[in-house]
Amino acid sequence: MNQTAALIVTYNRKDLLLDCIEALRQSTVPCDIIVIDNASTDGTEAALTVYSDTGVIQYFNTGSNLGGAGGFNYAMKTALKEKYEYLWIMDDDCLVTPTALEELLAVAKAHPDFGFLSSRVLWSDGSRCRMNEQKLLEGSLDSSKPVRCRQATFVSLLFRAEAVQKVGLPISEFFIWGDDVEYTRRLSKMFTCWYVPASVVIHKTANNEGSNIATDSAARLPRYRFAYRNEVYIAKKEKGSRILYQGAKILYHSARVLIKAPDHKLERLGIIWSGSREGLSFDPQVEDAR
Repeated sequence: MNQTAALIVTYNRKDLLLDCIEALRQSTVPCDIIVIDNASTDGTEAALTVYSDTGVIQYFNTGSNLGGAGGFNYAMKTALKEKYEYLWIMDDDCLVTPTALEELLAVAKAHPDFGFLSSRVLWSDGSRCRMNEQKLLEGSLDSSKPVRCRQATFVSLLFRAEAVQKVGLPISEFFIWGDDVEYTRRLSKMFTCWYVPASVVIHKTANNEGSNIATDSAARLPRYRFAYRNEVYIAKKEKGSRILYQGAKILYHSARVLIKAPDHKLERLGIIWSGSREGLSFDPQVEDAR
């Protein structure tokens, strides 16, 4: 057993998952690979039988679609039970470079009391992946050295198991969107956390624009309810300037829908405001990790 478990949450993207696993197998520092499958229906489990006699991966099927938030909650609980020192989480469309983990562990050695370490995330064309840009406490994302970090996404994020046990698990009730914001901000209030630009991964998203309720397809609109609900919950918990920030964001997104949305304007506005209203009473509990 290695000291680090790479935790991949997947749902109906078996080809991307296989690419993710193969990239991990090229790591200069070996890690165990744990796949958390949110009950895929595309033959994911069968596709992984190629590894069944190799001991390369451990596979867990959650039995239902728990969303990204529930999937990462499940993944981290699983790894903690197996007593790994470090938990390295990522989406199934993440391709790590061979030295990505090596660079993270070098910073872990230099700062052994860290909460999380976040890799530099690039898009398929080599540009910075916009949806994975970290919020820093100092310096710049273009830095060549580690920089103290407040907020990051669940794409190549290394946690110290001891820190997770102290702050608890990601909130599974978030389902999707905002779980990484809430969790990394929770961690960085208690521990020093770092952006590690020397650790590089590729995020194979469909585009490099990120989510945008004003221009996204009508079929994807319902999931935005989670985003606004979860963001209002975060603002409510942090209070002060975070409430002002979220209020301004709601107004800005509403204006953007009115100006730029090609269709379903009333539906898009309704999701922004109903999701935000739901966040006022949304009160999930943080699950203990010990």
